[in-house]
Amino acid sequence: MTPPLPEAARGPAGRPLAAAAGATAAPRLHARVRGRGAPAEAARGRRGRAPLRPPSATGTCEARSVRPKQGWREARGRGGGAHGGLGGRRGPAPRRGVGVPRGRLRSGLRGVPGAAGGSAGAGSARGGLWPRLRSKSETGSVGKGKRAAPPRRGERGAPLRPGVPQTRAAGATTERPRRSCGCRRAEVPSDVIAAVTALGGPGVLAVRGCRQTAAGLEVQLRRCEAFRRLLGHPPGPGPAPLPGPEAAVVLHCPALRCPGSVRPRHLRPVLLADHLAQLLRAQGVSTFLVPAVTDKRSREVLQQLRVEWPSSSTPGPETVSALKQALSRCPYATHCERGSGVASQPEDIICKVHLKSFVEQQGLEGYDPNLGVLLVTEEKLRSLAELQQAVLQGTAGCQESCCSVVHVVSCEEEFQQQQMDLLWRILDPGAHMDLQKHLVCGPVKVTKPVSPISADQYFQLRKRQMYDASVMKYGELAQDEAWTEVIDILTVAAIRFEMLSTAHRSQITLDLEDSSISTKGTKSGAFVMYNCARLATLFDTYQRAVERGTYPPLPPASELNFSCLREEGEWLLLFSYLLPFPEVLQQAAQLPPPSKGLRITANTEAVCKFLIQLSMDFSSYYNRVHILGEPFPHLFDQMFARLRLLGAVRDMFHSALATLHLPPLSQI
Repeated sequence: MTPPLPEAARGPAGRPLAAAAGATAAPRLHARVRGRGAPAEAARGRRGRAPLRPPSATGTCEARSVRPKQGWREARGRGGGAHGGLGGRRGPAPRRGVGVPRGRLRSGLRGVPGAAGGSAGAGSARGGLWPRLRSKSETGSVGKGKRAAPPRRGERGAPLRPGVPQTRAAGATTERPRRSCGCRRAEVPSDVIAAVTALGGPGVLAVRGCRQTAAGLEVQLRRCEAFRRLLGHPPGPGPAPLPGPEAAVVLHCPALRCPGSVRPRHLRPVLLADHLAQLLRAQGVSTFLVPAVTDKRSREVLQQLRVEWPSSSTPGPETVSALKQALSRCPYATHCERGSGVASQPEDIICKVHLKSFVEQQGLEGYDPNLGVLLVTEEKLRSLAELQQAVLQGTAGCQESCCSVVHVVSCEEEFQQQQMDLLWRILDPGAHMDLQKHLVCGPVKVTKPVSPISADQYFQLRKRQMYDASVMKYGELAQDEAWTEVIDILTVAAIRFEMLSTAHRSQITLDLEDSSISTKGTKSGAFVMYNCARLATLFDTYQRAVERGTYPPLPPASELNFSCLREEGEWLLLFSYLLPFPEVLQQAAQLPPPSKGLRITANTEAVCKFLIQLSMDFSSYYNRVHILGEPFPHLFDQMFARLRLLGAVRDMFHSALATLHLPPLSQI
């Protein structure tokens, strides 16, 4: 039998004064307190349902769920206040007519252990007057009409003896009991902990200590020392490139061979190949771009988009002749005779090659099963000769490594490129043939196009939209002649981020409406360029203040006090951006070999996403923290440390934008 409550916890007629334990933390639970004299209606639940727990002689807590199908919610009454039990937070009041009137609760709780508040009240669901109600995840799904079993004695959250108040030391913290998974807690070996603690070097943050937790090993860093190591010394060389089989890469973009004007669907593989070439060169890999652009209109479009592409690369006639001789000896090639029904074929057809027979005989995987017969022309042989010449240039400087070929194609051109791939394998069975890779770009769809739009029209449309958005934001300043180059750069940034911030396998939808371009969007290239210009304006303002004598010059890094960097935004810029930035560039340039077939995937969107997220976090920090404060000597230490941090962020912006051929803006 449950022992009676203390006298201080009783009201008139011997009724208990404690409210339900679950009244505070579980809004779906309604608690009632009943005594001996409770009417029959109080013994029934809402809407006539039977109570979930029977009343006792001394008065208990009835916790009833409004929606029994969802199972029990854990009653975590930390009590207290006027209606919350025996200490802690305030909960909902008992219903009128049941239990104790509101005005008598607080006075009646005096003298009861835990009634003064805190987290150790006797009415706590982790061990109070009533057993707590276990959650659905612990007891399983509790359906309508079912009851959850109370916790057993000795279980966490259950009282040692039912009805006996349990108290905890003031300030003690408790955790929700975890569900046992039936496995032992993994422990990190002591030698591993010692090795992590002893880590050191120019690229390793200072470790304060390690602590083993249930989730794993918790490593604590010295923040001041971390700032000093990354900002106190000039940046050294980045991480060494990961070992790979190639020392040179040929990036082939067949979209530039298409007759007619360049369209937006052609721009995507071209911009991706240009960005990938910059990333590879930053990692020390020799890169060659194929084919050369000879069309004047195409060259102008690429120059407007700041794409650096070769314009002249004519293969020698001897290379084409060698391919023709190899074709005449090929067992898969047959002479193409003209007859009835062949009048529509091109005039320069040399022969036809049976590609499917070659694929089946060689056991090649990943090719389209619809590949059949290919009609070989002079133009196709010149394309192969240009590719072969680029491979020879790549292998000329490296004797031990091979030169890989990456075909950056759109999904519409993948079938034609597979035909050229097989033709090249048949005519030149060299070692580099096994290093051919296909980087396929998803489709580019234009919403509500009035007519097919060319790449030049697409650029002019975005430029006009960017100009209108700039005039709306900056007024007459944007109509100055000096803004012409700024708007051009903002237009290029908008187009590049529109094409490259999505994974290359996914589809891109271009919205050509006037409202699709804005200078306020947080995920656009204009937003990134705007934040880069804010940094340039900040340092220009500081430099002019130094010239006027308002601020002293920035001292050397060895004299800075980095312990002044206490904002969480400052640690975020260091730990989430400055530290992993070299690795982001390295991973974006990775071209892993295909596990099966021809296609490869690359993280070509990593740099754009990195810049967008960096701009958002930097903008939040810059709007919240005042960098250039009042010219008082006691504020200079913090200002100098922040300027050093933001100087490193500015250099990171410039390095990332250089991979996109975007020059940083000095002001907007």
